Amino acid sequence: METNQRRLGRPKGTGKNATSATIQSLDRALDVLDALARGNGLTLTDLGSELGQSLATLHRVLATLEARQIVEVNPHTQTWHVGAMAFRLGSAFLRRSSVAERSRPAMHDLMQATGETSNLGIERNGEVMFVSQIETHETIRAFFPPGTMSPMHASGIGKALLSRFSEPQLDRFLRDRPLEQFTSNTIMSHTALLESLRQIRARGWAFDDEEKTYGMRCVAAPILDIYGEAIAGISVSGPTHRMHESQIGHIGQLVRKAALTVSRGLGAPQTGG
Repeated sequence: METNQRRLGRPKGTGKNATSATIQSLDRALDVLDALARGNGLTLTDLGSELGQSLATLHRVLATLEARQIVEVNPHTQTWHVGAMAFRLGSAFLRRSSVAERSRPAMHDLMQATGETSNLGIERNGEVMFVSQIETHETIRAFFPPGTMSPMHASGIGKALLSRFSEPQLDRFLRDRPLEQFTSNTIMSHTALLESLRQIRARGWAFDDEEKTYGMRCVAAPILDIYGEAIAGISVSGPTHRMHESQIGHIGQLVRKAALTVSRGLGAPQTGG
């Protein structure tokens, strides 16, 4: 019995982008599911028009999927919908789509591209909690052990997350949280913070310019989930003598693109960038 058998995701000889190995009937079934997911109940005729397939072929596909509860039909309107089993299958994706897990490759790429530490943080009780970090190899570097808390108004990730708050959420935050001062650069007024958040929304990234700690800068962007809500922030942080002001715009674009990559991996609605 062979003991050193390779464990493969695909048979030997099939390239990553190979199309010759696709199964036409399965491909057609997935087209049907995609159409139903985008629609709000489609008749067989609607599907035929949208997909350019014969009604007889589509009905066989639907009958097969219905037998597995992946689609279902409303007997009164004769419209087809995504079924309970499709939700169950989709839930498996949500279970494995941990933001920390999915952010690691992007964080590593950011550290390599900038030479600075990359961080991941989430909002907890009105503060930023750092949950993951990939450190630079430089001797002098930013260090936020998992579990470290930081005020949102004086943090790159915090301001990135605040920029995605709804108006009621932001009103509540400003009402309940005093804007504590840490350095002479800390944003202290509600008016100045709101203007900063407007700028962040417009350009897609936030900048902490020695607002929490003298000598340290941070550039961050929000990570969105399947509902388009900010569930985390990704950032690059480092000392001011390496993160020069002239570099901030370039770093901001790198961080923004990293956040978009992670967001898309989590199923976020497609946005520009």
